[in-house]
Amino acid sequence: MNEGLKVFGLFTAVFVAALAAERAFVADIVPVAYADVPQPLWAVGTAVMLRALELISGTMTFVAIVLLCGVWAERLQQTQQNARAQLKVVAVPVGRQRLR
Repeated sequence: MNEGLKVFGLFTAVFVAALAAERAFVADIVPVAYADVPQPLWAVGTAVMLRALELISGTMTFVAIVLLCGVWAERLQQTQQNARAQLKVVAVPVGRQRLR
């Protein structure tokens, strides 16, 4: 689970860095080159690269969260099974109680 948290933290940091860089450097540039709106080529290329980086890192962050939830659920299930095994209580049906 520790490795999953590292992956989550890494891709979250990449996402935040790409988002901040896009807002700081190419805030008013659309990452699609329109013919009627003149935009510098370097800005369009930078916006496309940063948007792709945001989408990839955001997707990987989501995948890491889903996998971490799966690991957490499996550990919870194992903990419940271990607790049941330790507290193994034998229930006697009501109609079959022994009389002394």
